[in-house]
Amino acid sequence: MTDTPLMALRGVSQVFHTKGGDVPAVRDVSLEVGAGEVLCLVGESGCGKTTTARIAAGLARPSDGFVEYNGQDTRAMSADRQKDFRKAVQFVHQDPYASLNPIRSIFGALSAPLRRHGLAKSKKDAWEQAGRLLEQVDLTPAENFLPKFPHQLSGGQRQRVAVARSLALNPKLIIADEATSMLDVSIRVGVLRTLTKLRTELDVGFIFITHDLAIARYFGTGGKIAVMYLGRVVEYGDTAEVIENPQHPYTKALLAAVPEIDPEHRESHEHGLRSVDIPSLTALPSGCTFHPRCPLYRQGDCDTIEPRLIDMDDREVACHVVAPDPDLTVETEEAKS
Repeated sequence: MTDTPLMALRGVSQVFHTKGGDVPAVRDVSLEVGAGEVLCLVGESGCGKTTTARIAAGLARPSDGFVEYNGQDTRAMSADRQKDFRKAVQFVHQDPYASLNPIRSIFGALSAPLRRHGLAKSKKDAWEQAGRLLEQVDLTPAENFLPKFPHQLSGGQRQRVAVARSLALNPKLIIADEATSMLDVSIRVGVLRTLTKLRTELDVGFIFITHDLAIARYFGTGGKIAVMYLGRVVEYGDTAEVIENPQHPYTKALLAAVPEIDPEHRESHEHGLRSVDIPSLTALPSGCTFHPRCPLYRQGDCDTIEPRLIDMDDREVACHVVAPDPDLTVETEEAKS
């Protein structure tokens, strides 16, 4: 793999203008994912994960910052390069009940992109390619599923069809937005195994969005994880390192909410919050936006200065207490002198 990431977000921000005021859904997010790698985005609902993913997929234009694909700014791409980008980056939505057209058969759903992009020469060719796509996602025998309609399939089967559709154009990156959250636990594991197999066999990169750190641990091992809170990344590093040894108090709070079979292991992750209320995006707290809930809150810095991501050797953390900003430390010392 080259040093150039497959996809990179550079200082991306997204502000929605509403009657109730401006909503800063994403604020200065910079992330990278390489070919065949996985990047997990985790955080509570409303933290900006899906908006970040939509920007990465080219489904939304950021208010600030830009997206690079293979080192090229997507804004500066020619029409042909834009077409290649659209084919190379595919999106799997959260709801398998809404992501498929109810009046189109499974064959129709899978053959549409093949025909649109000239990848199928005939109906027979399209049928054969669609069958191979279903086999890739473990829906066999394929001929049993191709004539069916979405309402005739279970939730897990529909989501596998959605994944198969995302593979139709031989993508380099799949963005999966809470792709397993609406599935039963037993079915969820099967879908995750299928995605892991695809990642290994096809060398497809993933941006995997989830609010569940247990799923991030399962699917994202060997990759990176970005923990988001109210539109910003507060911890970013190797998935195993972050989950096994979290540093930011918000990451610790998320892990404390993950059910543990071993009580001793769970106790080691407990990290009580000062408040369970999440601030509104239209009225963000001053300084660190997590400070009203943070058990490590320190008056003076946390409530006045917004922390930036600081390199801690094995990860980046945005926290005045855990990862003091050296520039602020120097300024404080100079002020004292």
